Amino acid sequence: MAASYDVIVIGTGPGGEGASMKLSKQGLSVAAVEAYPQVGGNCTHKGTIPSKALRHAIQLLADYRHHPLFEHTLGHMDVSWPELLRTSGQVIERQVSMRHRYYTRNRVALYHGAARFVDPHSLQVVRGDGEQQLLRADYFVIATGSRPYRPPEIDFGHPCVVDSDTVLELKRTPRRVTIYGAGVIGCEYASIFANLDVKVNLVNTRDRLLSFLDDEITDALGYHLRDQGVVILHNEQVARVEYLDDGVVLHCASGKQIRSDLLFWANGRTGNTDELNLEAIGLEANSRGQLEVDENFRTAQSHIYAVGDVAGPPGLASASYDQGRFVGHLIAQGEVDYRLIEEVPAGIFTSPEISSIGRTERELTEQNVPYEVGRAEFKNLARAQIAGRDVGMLKLLFHRETLQLLGIHCFGEQATEIVHIGQAIMAQSGEANSIRYFANTTFNYPTMAEAYRVAALYGLNRVSGL
Repeated sequence: MAASYDVIVIGTGPGGEGASMKLSKQGLSVAAVEAYPQVGGNCTHKGTIPSKALRHAIQLLADYRHHPLFEHTLGHMDVSWPELLRTSGQVIERQVSMRHRYYTRNRVALYHGAARFVDPHSLQVVRGDGEQQLLRADYFVIATGSRPYRPPEIDFGHPCVVDSDTVLELKRTPRRVTIYGAGVIGCEYASIFANLDVKVNLVNTRDRLLSFLDDEITDALGYHLRDQGVVILHNEQVARVEYLDDGVVLHCASGKQIRSDLLFWANGRTGNTDELNLEAIGLEANSRGQLEVDENFRTAQSHIYAVGDVAGPPGLASASYDQGRFVGHLIAQGEVDYRLIEEVPAGIFTSPEISSIGRTERELTEQNVPYEVGRAEFKNLARAQIAGRDVGMLKLLFHRETLQLLGIHCFGEQATEIVHIGQAIMAQSGEANSIRYFANTTFNYPTMAEAYRVAALYGLNRVSGL
């Protein structure tokens, strides 16, 4: 006998959680299906939460090692990779406990197992012990997330080859790591390993790091990664991988050979749609495992929606949650009287952090927009000097004539927090969106937020010729 619901949400990551909570609060009967034994999805168990908790623990360790008060008294402070991973395990447990309460408190039925469509309104859930449960619903929300892309020619069964999932199961601290792929994940882990004093080779298949960011920001990132000892190789493509008993050799198409204890593959992700039996509902994923959706995240089947990584860019946890809530409102009410914001901030947890929103200098130049730059160097901020975090800057791009904010780019300590102040002003319309707001606002002193006042005054002086 099939259990019936108004809506079934597949996945309990940010997108699935946002949809489930919104639907339940609108009075619909909701079931959520999760492949993991616990809620939270890949974001909680393999991606965002563990990697950022790991980064924080390693950053603390690096700060102690290099702080003048402790560097001569604490010695080397040898902490292993598994020991550091335990700190992220504690955070995951707290996140799972909290999120599980969301589902029970909102009376969302939870099913754990692999979801597979039987027909457009039926879903089969297969538990780990083989037991099967048939579920039916009027609507479905696919929020199954993504996983690291694994090309078939790379042997991921070799103990010296990992990706962003399996690196969290590593039982040792490597001495030399080669990271293939210099996207967000590759750059973040390059910082993580470098702060552990591990030798890092970062192999970039393109000509710049994170080319979607402002050029000045990526130049600064490259400089500081190299300053931390990271060797960056641009415009390289893998030819083959040679597997050794104690490591690997990455053979590049250019002829370069890079030997290391560990190969970290960080070149792309693929949507988790291959086991959903999409053929049964007349849908087909693209080569990246993603589903085509319209502006309302509706697939070719009008009662089936897709949100998060399986719906394509931007592939951010924050955006996925908002998409899930949007779809939940649409299903419950039949219409939505608001649109999701187009300008979503990017947060990259390298060391130092990077965050940005809006257009870059390159884009404004190509679009012939008359703009000016306001800049604040962190080394001149009292709070940054007190904290010993004086590397970085805040960069405001604004229209020379209207003074409207066009882009915010931040590199340094707390960048992913700082960007939201500017985001709030940039989202305003008319005269409310003006760089003058920062020049005329009193900020707490000393704070990192004061960078906005410094940058605004710098930019206004450039406009006035002072």
